[in-house]
Amino acid sequence: MGKQGRKRLVSYALFLAALFQCRFLAFAILDPLDFLALQLIRKSMNDLPGSSFFASWDFTSDPCNFTGVYCESDKVIALNLGDPRAGFPGLTGRLDTAIGKLSALTEFSLVPGRVFGSLPMSISQLQNLRVLAITRNFISGNIPASVGRLRRLKTLDLSYNRLTGKIPRSVGTLPELTNVLLCHNNLSGSVPPFLSQALTRLDLKRNALTGSLPNSFSPSLQFLSLSWNQLTGPVDSVLSRLDQLSFLDLSFNRFTGPIPDRVFSFPLTNLHLQRNSFYGPVQPGDQVKISTVDLSHNMLSGRISPMFSTVQNLYLNHNRFTGQVPDSLVDRLLSASLQTLYLQHNFLTGIGINPTAEIPQSTSLCIQYNCMVPPVQTPCPLKFETQKTRPTSLCNEWKG
Repeated sequence: MGKQGRKRLVSYALFLAALFQCRFLAFAILDPLDFLALQLIRKSMNDLPGSSFFASWDFTSDPCNFTGVYCESDKVIALNLGDPRAGFPGLTGRLDTAIGKLSALTEFSLVPGRVFGSLPMSISQLQNLRVLAITRNFISGNIPASVGRLRRLKTLDLSYNRLTGKIPRSVGTLPELTNVLLCHNNLSGSVPPFLSQALTRLDLKRNALTGSLPNSFSPSLQFLSLSWNQLTGPVDSVLSRLDQLSFLDLSFNRFTGPIPDRVFSFPLTNLHLQRNSFYGPVQPGDQVKISTVDLSHNMLSGRISPMFSTVQNLYLNHNRFTGQVPDSLVDRLLSASLQTLYLQHNFLTGIGINPTAEIPQSTSLCIQYNCMVPPVQTPCPLKFETQKTRPTSLCNEWKG
């Protein structure tokens, strides 16, 4: 080899050494505690068949280049475990307590999979955490009360797991919460007061919660779902303050008392109050602009307000409404502006619709089992009463 060739070889060797040294230094700057925590987390979890999330987790290279790991300086600041694309199998195993050693972590998420076991108490050590999202897995046990130490937490999403016990009151004291999703678990006890003035989304549906609602929800709430629980008591004083709501679902509970008329003026797209024990008249002060209103299966009474004619899907069935169906509802139905009108199982005495009128195929009308003979034959929900008209004796007992 000539002199020039040897020089080129030496230069190339020096280049490789410098490159290796840079890679080594980049690898070495990660905080040792963070490095160890990532190793323990990896050992406690695996890819489900069909998943390759952990393929890049080779600890002979820089962990800050691992899929789902995000670093700043020498610390891990975000950890997103599992492939977030819909339909991917996710991960299995347990969540190691080492998660609490990632002291700079601001975001931790775990995509749907088959991770089981309890929520590590050590999560409460993550004082910088803003997002905690572990959803659609098999996490069981209680929500640790120590989660209330995460004073910077903005999003708490533990939905679709197997959590039991009460929602700790300490969680409700977190001052910066904007999103709380604890739906589809087995949580019991009462709904704690949520004191955050920034809270916009609260979803507690499909649990076993009991008791009445706290009168401390922030007016900033835009989404409130408490359906499929065992909640009781009146809601008028609670709802009257929540005039920013765009979605409200209190269905399948045991709420009582009147429905505040003011709720119909909120900027709602969906209002679901069905399957409760609400009673009294319902008289909105202005035209209702809510797309879907479901007040079915309650004990509401009085006459049906013509203000509901601007609703697209209206469910007033299985109540105690009386009198004539407003002509404005019939007109909107025949023009297909009102798509669903369920009035069955009330005490209505008339509806101004011509027996020869053609009901648009895109609409659905059901008026069976009232104190009148239906002037038109319309399809009703399956498994409905075979009787088209309520017995006269029952109609005479109930006159509004």
